Amino acid sequence: MHRTERLYRIDQLIHQHTVIAFNALMRELEVSRATLKRDIAYMRDRLNAPIVHDRERGGYCFAPSSLGPQYGLPGLWFNDREVLALLTMHRMLEELDTGGLLGPHIQPLVARLNALLGTANDSADEIMRRVHIIAAQSRPVKPNCFEIIGSALVARRRLEIAYFTRSRNTRGVREVSPQRLVWYRSAWYLDAWCHRTGTLRVFALDAVEQTRLVDRRAHEMPLAEVERRLGSGYGIFRGRRLAWATLRFSADAARWVRAEVWHPEQEGRELADGGWELRVPYGATPELEMDILRHGEHVEVVGPPALRRRVAERLTAAQAAYR
Repeated sequence: MHRTERLYRIDQLIHQHTVIAFNALMRELEVSRATLKRDIAYMRDRLNAPIVHDRERGGYCFAPSSLGPQYGLPGLWFNDREVLALLTMHRMLEELDTGGLLGPHIQPLVARLNALLGTANDSADEIMRRVHIIAAQSRPVKPNCFEIIGSALVARRRLEIAYFTRSRNTRGVREVSPQRLVWYRSAWYLDAWCHRTGTLRVFALDAVEQTRLVDRRAHEMPLAEVERRLGSGYGIFRGRRLAWATLRFSADAARWVRAEVWHPEQEGRELADGGWELRVPYGATPELEMDILRHGEHVEVVGPPALRRRVAERLTAAQAAYR
């Protein structure tokens, strides 16, 4: 009998009998004394099981419910989303563990994640060894910048940032009021009120070259308003003035695209030739254009005309570069 099955069986037997002797548990499980002791210790220490030994009644039982840590048996295995979430959190926390301000606070979280991972069929080390997370095209943030930005966000203070604007290849200094941090496609972004332009802007943290706390209260915006302005468009280039892109994929590409989530509010439908039509809202086009181009000849931009023209221009420029 596998350990996870034994844990469920121990739980079932104690609930069934209310109090059950150690030797009776051994017989039911057909395990050695040492194995049963380890299983009970595991349930207590790792799963927070309120198992106690009642000397007067001569067996094990569950203590009356209390306000202690929640007890829950593990599943036979995490599903794909749970494994990805746990391992991604584990990796993110390790990357943030700079040994500075965040280190002492992050280590207990990493230890807790290890304990959670260890409640599956195998140990945490075995899961980490057998399931590999590849952070493609990640853009690391300078640890000191992240710490200062995070502190300003929580304390509701303003920041002065030296920022590299890649699209224009320019550098400048801005005073901003941080509103929220966003983790998107292996990169950190800051939604912030820019006091120079008087608008809500999105800043890539890896493009922040220097940061300094400013001794002034941040300009406050309700998070609902931040979400309304920045949360509805496609990708990280978002906004309120949205258009809808209509894309048609070939039957070959449709086998993959119909399973992809490009946007939470996307719309899709089957085409008569086996292809797939996808509609997504967007505020600005650069990221959407790149996602379209990765499908090459297997996708057609039906509309709007401006997006169709931009993708055609990119294709023409790419062809000219390779001549």
